Amino acid sequence: MARPKLAFLNDLAQAIMGGDRREKTARGSDETALRKALARPPAERLVAACEVLMGRIGDAARVAVAEQALAAYAEQDRDGKRQFFCLLRDGFNPDPDAIRSAFAAYDSDPTADTLVPLFDAVEPPRQTLLRRLNTAPGATLRLVSMRAELLAEIRKDPTLAPVDNDFAHLFGSWFNRGFLRMERISWSTPAEVLEKIMRYETVHPMTGWEDLRRRLDPADRRFYAFFHPATGNEPLIFVEVALTRDTPDRIAPILNAASEGSAEDADTAVFYSINNTMRGLKGVSFGNFLIKQVVAELSAELPSLKTFVTLSPAPGFAAWLAGQDDPRATALAERLRKDDWQDNPERQAELKPEVEALAASYFTAAKGRSGQPLDPVARFHLGNGASAWRVNWPANLSPGALDSAHGLMINYLYEPGAIEAQHEAFVRAGTIATGKPLAAILAR
Repeated sequence: MARPKLAFLNDLAQAIMGGDRREKTARGSDETALRKALARPPAERLVAACEVLMGRIGDAARVAVAEQALAAYAEQDRDGKRQFFCLLRDGFNPDPDAIRSAFAAYDSDPTADTLVPLFDAVEPPRQTLLRRLNTAPGATLRLVSMRAELLAEIRKDPTLAPVDNDFAHLFGSWFNRGFLRMERISWSTPAEVLEKIMRYETVHPMTGWEDLRRRLDPADRRFYAFFHPATGNEPLIFVEVALTRDTPDRIAPILNAASEGSAEDADTAVFYSINNTMRGLKGVSFGNFLIKQVVAELSAELPSLKTFVTLSPAPGFAAWLAGQDDPRATALAERLRKDDWQDNPERQAELKPEVEALAASYFTAAKGRSGQPLDPVARFHLGNGASAWRVNWPANLSPGALDSAHGLMINYLYEPGAIEAQHEAFVRAGTIATGKPLAAILAR
């Protein structure tokens, strides 16, 4: 996308910045110019608005121009948006000469006075543009959506990654834990929020309002979400909790069975569904804070709770098993692809030792290219300081779980007194904490 010297650029700025100091006839002329400017193709309007935003412009005008820029971006098709990302990549980079000059000044006199100009020189102008775009009403949520589209483009064009680095850097500050607000979601929560919850639930999709009510209304159910003041009533992440006696090994009783439990009788809090709702916030950590805050809230409300555990999916197990060269894994994958075990307790008992042994290997030894656990849910919980406690099979016979994990699930245990140490060991050395049931399988 070129950056043309458009004649209407000054007209756009003047029309917005004119204010009350212009006479009526002049204002009428400006309004005509603005109408002409806004009739231009969205790609031209977007480039022009970004040019204005990066120049000298008053606060009120900046808000209006930022709104025009975001509106023009939204009007473009996928190719137009990709070209805009290319413009951000190629046209809003730091000035190498300015960096060298600022570093030379700091190198000869390393003080705070010379460090600030170096910071300013190194920071990509893209970040300034994104900050100024964020002044428009409702801009934060729109920028989150913009980043989601950028991430989709990066899969095909990795050279756009520097643009995403700037989005990630800014979002890490804008969505700081101090700005987040935790709310308990209940059946009395506004319907608009409840509808979003149903739409965003992907771990255990809901079939309708009654399904949602089963997760919210009973005395032994809890539901919490994080919100941010800049995104209004959009939940950023939510967690569903069942209060039980003992640690469950199957999901169906939690999702489908009629709840007859009392919260006061429970000794275990089960986090059975955690959903990040916005792809554009990938890499911004919410789950760790949410789980810790929910643990603190439930502990204060219900002192009888002694165990905090998940019942989590294993979304990569089936693909990992199918990709192993080990004849043992190949044979098990073949047997699990058949459906003769799903309603056959004897066949399940026959297969269970092999499933448990290979599942234990999957959770503790299967690594991705980064050296982190291959399983994304494992990375999340182990990185938050949980231990891989117990594998459960068969635990989920829904079609999706059978396809992705052959029905396998796992409990991750959150022990308040051990979370920080286990988190540090995982981050520093990649150490995976294991519970006694899983350790016993590994020792076979």
